[in-house]
Amino acid sequence: MKLENPLLAVRDMERSKAFYKEVLGLRVVMDFGANVTLTGGLCLQTLDTWAEFLGKAAEAIRFGGGDSEVYFEEDDFDGFLARLAGYADVVYVHPPLEHRWGQRVVRLYDPDRHIIEVGENLKAVCRRFRDRGMTPEQIAGRMEVPLKFVTGCLRCAREGGA
Repeated sequence: MKLENPLLAVRDMERSKAFYKEVLGLRVVMDFGANVTLTGGLCLQTLDTWAEFLGKAAEAIRFGGGDSEVYFEEDDFDGFLARLAGYADVVYVHPPLEHRWGQRVVRLYDPDRHIIEVGENLKAVCRRFRDRGMTPEQIAGRMEVPLKFVTGCLRCAREGGA
């Protein structure tokens, strides 16, 4: 068995497609009307069909429970934050913060109050620390990861990979 796609029920498909395209840069890969697959494999399902699949009334479906999130990584985290600032209607779960291991993240809500986390790519974290003069051993200690992970990230950075 393998996981194929996470699926989010949405109240307004067009509004949700616009959010994921404009704010997160995703594209529609397949559009079946009531079900849409976006780049990365995220699926959106209309609320009425989702409720039908579950055998429930649409009113029984609850949004904004805060018990899960959809996680994205961004290579250019500062650029993403600058673009995000241009969207006045974005509602933040919290402002950008830096975790103790050094990764910067921001969480926001999509139009149906699903939590979206955008984190700085961990390879970018390694590069940022290296550019501040830290050794690979110091980076591994700061990030709480094995040295092999850091050296792999830095090698990939030298070879031009993200």
